[in-house]
Amino acid sequence: MKTTVFSTKPFEQAYLSAALDSEHPLHFVEANLSVETASLAQGSEAVAIFSTDDASAPVLDALYAQGVRFIAIRATGHDQVDLAHAQQLGLRVANVPEYSPYAIAEHALALMLALNRRLIQADRQLRAYDFRLDELIGFDLHGKTVGIIGLGHIGGIVAGILKGFGCRLLGYDPLPNPELTARHGLAYTTLDELCAEADIITLHAPMVPHAPYLINAARLARMKPGVMLINTSRGGELDTEAALAALDSGQLGYLGLDVYEREQALFFQDHSQQPPADAVFARLLTYPNVLITGHQAFLTQEALRNIATTTRQNLDAWAAGRPLATELTHAEPKSVVSQPGLLV
Repeated sequence: MKTTVFSTKPFEQAYLSAALDSEHPLHFVEANLSVETASLAQGSEAVAIFSTDDASAPVLDALYAQGVRFIAIRATGHDQVDLAHAQQLGLRVANVPEYSPYAIAEHALALMLALNRRLIQADRQLRAYDFRLDELIGFDLHGKTVGIIGLGHIGGIVAGILKGFGCRLLGYDPLPNPELTARHGLAYTTLDELCAEADIITLHAPMVPHAPYLINAARLARMKPGVMLINTSRGGELDTEAALAALDSGQLGYLGLDVYEREQALFFQDHSQQPPADAVFARLLTYPNVLITGHQAFLTQEALRNIATTTRQNLDAWAAGRPLATELTHAEPKSVVSQPGLLV
């Protein structure tokens, strides 16, 4: 069964070819899926898409007209897909619910430590043979209160890692997991109380389409002055303009991002020969207490292998007419945070 792979990146192509090409001939397309590029799927019964692709209703109509009947998402997040319209068309959709929660959890910790110990600034100074320590003072992670928003698989792993650092753990999730309390001493609380008490806040919640920002100006104002905020979940969880204002006032002391609310036209591409087109993002880059990575938290060898393997399993099951364990169907969201494993 021929499968068109949209938004193909060099870092994943070898993994996809090794897992899929023998049974499912692959047509690799570098371009993102859109109304204009949907015709590239002609002759394919299935497409494999990424988090940067557009699978809105008009795009789904175009894919269906090309003969596509199955969409395999090479990620966990699926807010780019109009599931209700896919269901109306009879298009089946499946994702990769979990590929390596450890990859994202460990990256969140890397952002915390790099910001706290000012590793980027230290490296720059040292390469300039400036060995002064005056601007490199950090703090002990031990004993600090860390608030974890979203206690699915990733948030639970973050809790376990932070317990090892000796942190006091607060959690917010509408579906509390008593095991995390028993194992790690995590105390569930309200979102507002978590914001008010935590020295560090890390986001691991899924994005709910059309929901307001989870972290907005009001919640930033509730936080401790100088708080550290980490987001490796979805860019749309954070009001970036409000975060910039909080950075300017000193309310937000550290900001670590692997995601950005307007990243779709920016991340995963080389824009080095172009002038900055996003003034908000360019402004973020001017702060020494802001550290941004380009949606790479998931990017480990293990994760890439698991994504390719699960995508293969999804295609195999659909082609054979078997039930799809990872199939997605349209359902109204009930909360802004859910229990299953999260993101890209």
